[in-house]
Amino acid sequence: MSSELAILLITTFITISCYSTLSHALLHPDTVSHGVSRNSHFLTTNELWFNQTLDHYSPYDHRKFRQRYYEYMENFRAPDGPVFMIICGEGPCSGIANDYISVLAKKFEAGVVSLEHRYYGKSSPFNSLATENMKYLSSKQALFDLAAFRKHYQESLNVKLNTSSGGNENPWFFFGISYSGALSAWFRLKFPHLTCGSLASSAVLRSVYEFSELDQQIGESAGPECKAVLQETNRLLELRLKVNGNAVKALFNATELLVDADFLYLTADAAVMAFQYGNPDKLCVLLVEAKKNGSDLVETYSRYVREYCMRVWGLRVRIYNRKHLRNTVVTADSAYRLWWFQVCTEVAYFQVAPPNDCVRSQKINTEYHLDLCKSIFGEGVYPKVDATNMYYGGDRIAATKIIFTNGSQDPWRHASKQTSSPELPSYIMNCTNCGHGTDLRGCPQSPMVIEGKSNHCSSPDAVNKVRQQMEEHIDLWLSECRGSTMTSTT
Repeated sequence: MSSELAILLITTFITISCYSTLSHALLHPDTVSHGVSRNSHFLTTNELWFNQTLDHYSPYDHRKFRQRYYEYMENFRAPDGPVFMIICGEGPCSGIANDYISVLAKKFEAGVVSLEHRYYGKSSPFNSLATENMKYLSSKQALFDLAAFRKHYQESLNVKLNTSSGGNENPWFFFGISYSGALSAWFRLKFPHLTCGSLASSAVLRSVYEFSELDQQIGESAGPECKAVLQETNRLLELRLKVNGNAVKALFNATELLVDADFLYLTADAAVMAFQYGNPDKLCVLLVEAKKNGSDLVETYSRYVREYCMRVWGLRVRIYNRKHLRNTVVTADSAYRLWWFQVCTEVAYFQVAPPNDCVRSQKINTEYHLDLCKSIFGEGVYPKVDATNMYYGGDRIAATKIIFTNGSQDPWRHASKQTSSPELPSYIMNCTNCGHGTDLRGCPQSPMVIEGKSNHCSSPDAVNKVRQQMEEHIDLWLSECRGSTMTSTT
């Protein structure tokens, strides 16, 4: 879900709620503490547990692990109201976020449940994250987790509502952002009888081996003036790195990064965060003014990284440190090792510099990513991108009743589905700060916007129009679901 939540499908796709983000910039920092029953950012943080099957593909392996989930039923219309399933992505799932889904839940009188992704957060099957223990970490296993949990929850709900004798099936609708947005679409593809439809927000649907489009979108989103200053800043950064690497790294509080390319990956991700999460002015205004005033661009950029990316967003240098990523002990930072495993085995999204007119360093290339995978996980680890796209269909997914949404400035949108059809509607929100998951999170995304309000988007009408279209599809598909008899799981 740059290099939210790979490092931004790793930092994109730990999010403020449970949505991921994907690079170091896909995972986005979890800014709310655990153990609070409810606060303004979350509808609930009360943890519940489900005994999940470890290996859904083995008829002989009956091992289970505890998987964390949440429920919020204050809006639920018993007994036949819909159930909204929020899929948590590549990070700890801290609860059910008070974003735009809460607005939808009120409108449709829906109960809301959210399942933490296997291995992430508190849903780890093993005490060690050694490479051999992570062989059950994949999108395929995660989809079966969702199906098994849905069956369990529906049966439990029937017992609570005393409707079990009639085999009642509530209408379910699935939601996800970034990587979990892809899971939402893939679930509808693989288990169409278990959901009335899916919302795939900023869904990284197409696995990509060399994802140079991300860097190209950064340049486009920045605009000509900011792009030129960003490119100059990165050239100066590389030159100074050769002359006095430690001094340059010290400006970014990053002297622990002994590999220069790892440091350049950090600085590249920092730029992505501004556009991915709807705060382009935090970066561009600062750099453009520095250029006009004759200020030191590298020092100016380091101030942006320290004061915005690190202090506000919680970006941590150690998640770019190979020694840290090789740590097999389960910790709060394990999400980065886990997501890199999925990157290095399944989806890639190697955020390489394009051959010409790039923003990021040319040292961030394919060889860098393959070396990083080998350094973290050992020999024989390689992303099976073609197999992943063949299994799911990439952006040519052959499914129905999936809504795809993307922000116009989101660097990840080129891995999503941007062409529309009646059964697979796709909408792009056009505004200068429409980034990753804007339809559900609003603008900008730090601090988190309560109920995903759109009033701070540069074009609220563009976001609200897409939201209205989303609601119309959800309303139609839920009604069609109620009009037919849903097949219960066996």
